[in-house]
Amino acid sequence: MGVLNVTPDSFSDGGRLGDVDAVVARARQMRAAGAVILDVGGESTRPGAEPVGVDEELRRVIPAVTALVERVGLPVSVDTRKRAVFDEAWEVGASMLNDVSGLTHDPELAPFVAGTDAAVVLMHMRGDPRTMDARAGYDDCVAGVRDELRERVDAAVAAGIARERIAVDPGLGFAKTHGQSLDLVRRVSELHDLGLPLVAGPSRKRFVGEITGRSAPRERDAGTAALVGHLARAGVEMVRVHAVAPAVDVVRVERALLIGLP
Repeated sequence: MGVLNVTPDSFSDGGRLGDVDAVVARARQMRAAGAVILDVGGESTRPGAEPVGVDEELRRVIPAVTALVERVGLPVSVDTRKRAVFDEAWEVGASMLNDVSGLTHDPELAPFVAGTDAAVVLMHMRGDPRTMDARAGYDDCVAGVRDELRERVDAAVAAGIARERIAVDPGLGFAKTHGQSLDLVRRVSELHDLGLPLVAGPSRKRFVGEITGRSAPRERDAGTAALVGHLARAGVEMVRVHAVAPAVDVVRVERALLIGLP
């Protein structure tokens, strides 16, 4: 899953995709590198980020989704917590919702999604981007994330979303310390207990910089690739990354090691 941030303040690449043509050009590079889905986000959810109003998020996201559907030809996911944003994105051709709040932010979002056939990624996060760092207290982070994701899946199904349309994301770096994020990667196979596809977003995260000493997010792709290798080996079905080519190479090598060269 290739990340396309159409925000001025994303932690990694804010402001770099300033117009629709730039978004399309970057998406085509990702497609050529091996991306199978594109994830468009118009609201930064980095730690401490301020929320973005609906009108502004729509202004950022909808032209990008429209252009990607018409000009790139890959499925488009929308990274949003808001029903109004996903409603319009769905109308112009988006096919997946990627909600960092796990459908807890906007009470109107789950019923709307239930009336579509969109795929849904439910990510684990406590609080919101402004408060999540203070909510990283767990007796056992992996068990806590698993149990809280199960609750969010049950709530989504109760709202009418078919279970086969749901994937789950442990939310690396969201309400998790450096050590907790590493433990989630190390033990991610335990989340298969949920019986759903796993998605993970290790790309350029703060804890990767803490491990490698790389303060600039765009210098963390090698560290990210190492995490992608472990996640692939553990059976994670999809990784969400900014740099697609090295992640694809790592997955191909892991596949060759595990099942033989294609």
